[in-house]
Amino acid sequence: MAGFFVFLIALPLSLGIAIGSGFPPSAGIITAVVGGLLVSRLNGSYIVINGPAGGLIVVMLAAVESLSDGDIMSGYRYTLAAVMLTGVFQIIMGRYKLGSLSAFFPAPVVHGMLAAMGISIMARQVHVMLGATPEPGSLFSSIAQIPNSLLNSTPEIATIGLISFAILLFWPLLKQTKLGKIPAPIIVLLLGMGLAQFFGIQHDHYHFGQATLHEHLISPPFLVEIPTDFSKIMTFEFWVATITICMVASLESVLSATAAEKVDPYKRPTDLDRDLSAVGLGNAVSGFLGGLPMIAEFVRSSANVEGGAQTGWANFFHGLILLMFVVLFPHFIHNIPHASLAALLVFVGYRRATPKVFAQVLAIGKDQLFLFVVTIIAVLATNLLVGVFFGVFVKLLLHLSRGVWLNNMFKIHFTIIEQGNNVTVKIIGSALFSNFIPLKKAVDNIEPGKNIIIDFSQGYLIDHSILIYLNEFSAHYARSGGNCRQVGHALETYSDHDLAARLMTADDRK
Repeated sequence: MAGFFVFLIALPLSLGIAIGSGFPPSAGIITAVVGGLLVSRLNGSYIVINGPAGGLIVVMLAAVESLSDGDIMSGYRYTLAAVMLTGVFQIIMGRYKLGSLSAFFPAPVVHGMLAAMGISIMARQVHVMLGATPEPGSLFSSIAQIPNSLLNSTPEIATIGLISFAILLFWPLLKQTKLGKIPAPIIVLLLGMGLAQFFGIQHDHYHFGQATLHEHLISPPFLVEIPTDFSKIMTFEFWVATITICMVASLESVLSATAAEKVDPYKRPTDLDRDLSAVGLGNAVSGFLGGLPMIAEFVRSSANVEGGAQTGWANFFHGLILLMFVVLFPHFIHNIPHASLAALLVFVGYRRATPKVFAQVLAIGKDQLFLFVVTIIAVLATNLLVGVFFGVFVKLLLHLSRGVWLNNMFKIHFTIIEQGNNVTVKIIGSALFSNFIPLKKAVDNIEPGKNIIIDFSQGYLIDHSILIYLNEFSAHYARSGGNCRQVGHALETYSDHDLAARLMTADDRK
């Protein structure tokens, strides 16, 4: 039943994400099917759903466009090669236990990256939702043309798109009612199809540029054809696409799998390295079959828990039901209007960059908001890879301005002393996003059931990202029968938030 519930959400989202990424609609279905049938049997989590993600739309579309040479279908085939190679890299990363490397990216930079991708998705898809065609140009040009698209929209298409978006926006208000139990995306899909029939809108066969992808909708030849093309493997553009897909997909997957632990009714920890390897295998197979890259998807994982899931079999059945559906009812998918799918994507983007997200970052500290906004601007002005590393660079400069020692920037100093059942972890100097991976590995290896003291009394600057990790570790450790507490007096905190970055004093006051 949980698998069926997730299927209702995954069907329209998989189609919309594929179209927004410049892939054939069937690519999203292929990804979800591989994620369910294959990855669910191998991954390191219990309630996670694997499938295509809205956060990768910007990355995939950029890859298709940069590798296309003016032919979208050739760009699609070259990008499939990058997806397969991404999967191989993720398998290697998981085997060598590099899942923890996601910790190197500071929290506000990661959130800024996600918000920037959300803004980019909205900027591109709102025109499709309104039935308008903007002039070609940059992302900022696309944003600037939104008022013009509102004034010059196609009435019938805009009606479908705007009603679909309104349903997605206000449906959570019905959560406590029986009607609210039905997933909003399936309501949008059915209503959109009904309105399209009412308005007599002729289907446009999924046009992308000059290419018509109708023959690749769900047709059997597509499922057995191997369209992957590695002929651009020696080009700079190919490796930019591969590295970007690998970095974003791996980071999002690890973050989503970690977040899913919080909604697991049994609070079971995720083996992130095993999960990364399993997702990597799934991506290699998905790319081979013509699909998108997949991640551990948080929203569908949350819905999975709401549907009563307890093990990875719900993920398996969500993939199996999707496969059965497209085999038995392929023409159903062909009748879904683009405006409804575009509304789904606009809503996906909106959730990543709502005013509430900005307020939550500000609550942690003005420095966090500064990094958040800087990363957003950098990503929108350049590309995702450059923007993220620019955010990391600014964060390092901020630490230097606060007096962090140069020899402490990438090297952490700490001691671990065990006395019977008591373990004291003493941090000396600064604990930062850029140096704390050795500390994380050491703390993660402490036996369960101990009394752990995290001693900041000889610390200087404790970063927000480290406090997030220690807070989550303490909760997990307590559930396994142990106890973990922090000691040390903060000279200054950068906001009233419990996990705000703080300067410490060298004394033993709690």
